[in-house]
Amino acid sequence: MRQRAALARALSLETGILLMDEPFGALDEQTRMILGEDLSVLLARADKTIVFVTHSLGEATFLADRGAVFSARPGTIKEIIKIDEPHPRKPDFVTSAKFTAIRNELYALLHDEIRKTVAETSVSAAREGAP
Repeated sequence: MRQRAALARALSLETGILLMDEPFGALDEQTRMILGEDLSVLLARADKTIVFVTHSLGEATFLADRGAVFSARPGTIKEIIKIDEPHPRKPDFVTSAKFTAIRNELYALLHDEIRKTVAETSVSAAREGAP
């Protein structure tokens, strides 16, 4: 309930842009789903730009109009994926072929960057003599 109140407070601010950094990060999956649906309804009504940071590909696909995938170090935007689905998004969007295709595209882009980071970390650790 506190997350809903915090979300409502943030959306009521009289600003054109709202920054949300992992706002659902500490929640269980069921609560995240419900709050995501609620946020999608609010996005349909609000005239705001929301920058929503998440590590959840499903959450990004469900909530975003555009998903930005960052590169490995240095962090720059590797690609922006347009998510052309109107808000409010229905729960059945999550099980659609369109959702799966978008999530898979984000996954593929992110996977490449994760592999680069792991490889760079391994090389750095080897240089420093770490096991």
